[in-house]
Amino acid sequence: MKKNSEIIIDRKLNKDDLIVITGAGGFIGGSLARYFHDLGYTRIRGVDRKPLPDWYQRVPGVECLCMDLSDNANAIRAAEGAIEVYNLAADMGGMGFIEHFRVECLRSILVNTNMIEASYRAGAHRYFFSSSACAYNTDLQKDANVRALKETDAYPAMAERGYGWEKLVSEMFCEEYWVERGLETHVARFHNIFGPNGTWFGGREKAPAAMCRKVLEALDTGNLAINIWGDGSQTRSFCFIEDCVLGIDQIMHCDQLIATPINLGSSELISVNALVGMVEDIAGVKLQRSYDLGAPKGVAGRNSDNTFIEKVLDWEPKTPLRTGMEKTYAWIAEQFADRKAGKRVVKD
Repeated sequence: MKKNSEIIIDRKLNKDDLIVITGAGGFIGGSLARYFHDLGYTRIRGVDRKPLPDWYQRVPGVECLCMDLSDNANAIRAAEGAIEVYNLAADMGGMGFIEHFRVECLRSILVNTNMIEASYRAGAHRYFFSSSACAYNTDLQKDANVRALKETDAYPAMAERGYGWEKLVSEMFCEEYWVERGLETHVARFHNIFGPNGTWFGGREKAPAAMCRKVLEALDTGNLAINIWGDGSQTRSFCFIEDCVLGIDQIMHCDQLIATPINLGSSELISVNALVGMVEDIAGVKLQRSYDLGAPKGVAGRNSDNTFIEKVLDWEPKTPLRTGMEKTYAWIAEQFADRKAGKRVVKD
């Protein structure tokens, strides 16, 4: 299996071809903009509805447009001249957000509907849609000792309410635009992407960032306790951001993956309790645990079956969870200190 350093990608792109990234003010979108910038691509357009001061990352040389892409006219402007479009714009967050704001999550389908049509009309060569493991049948995720989910497990459909259904229907748009209109589309189902430059407080953060923040709060206050949503037995896999952006690049430029949804996630399964223990170990502390059994906790278990991505790309996300968590904890610790000092920090 290829190491990251051994990967060669034929992007069929000139360095001055226009790359459009929606959701560029967010965690993954901002990281993807930086990734392509660091590869030497000189025309990158980032689009996000957040005001510029609230963008997670501002990458030098990237054109930044602040627009709500649920408005069709804005989508047309965003896609103008694009050779490749990466649609990562969506209302989303951790389980606390997607369980309580299902309408907002569903409304993200307007963004993909507008962007894929605008990209087609603009003559874009390739279109990427960021889907989610939330699209998988929830009946297969009722046991913490869940078997890893393979791509065919999305059907028969029973996606997570709100967010999951939006992703599944948007995937269908991508498949049909290829079959009926010839727009080359690519779809990755993300499995819990985490890492530096992501949301870490405010209600949209995912479990890894939330655990880091809670441990830091306990150390800061001297109240060495932590509250955990659910009973801690829930299991998940978490994919580090550097693996995610490299995976997006490979998936977008693989002819075998046109209009073919594929998992993009780690296969390293861990329980919430074990994740807390990992962060405690990184921080050098032991906390008293309490459990909120009424809090949103999502499905009992979810993991990524990477058989397909290994077969097609001879690669899968490789960063060990511990390594990613150490980097994430260090970054959130810096953010925590900056916020305490009154400086502006990444929120949501």
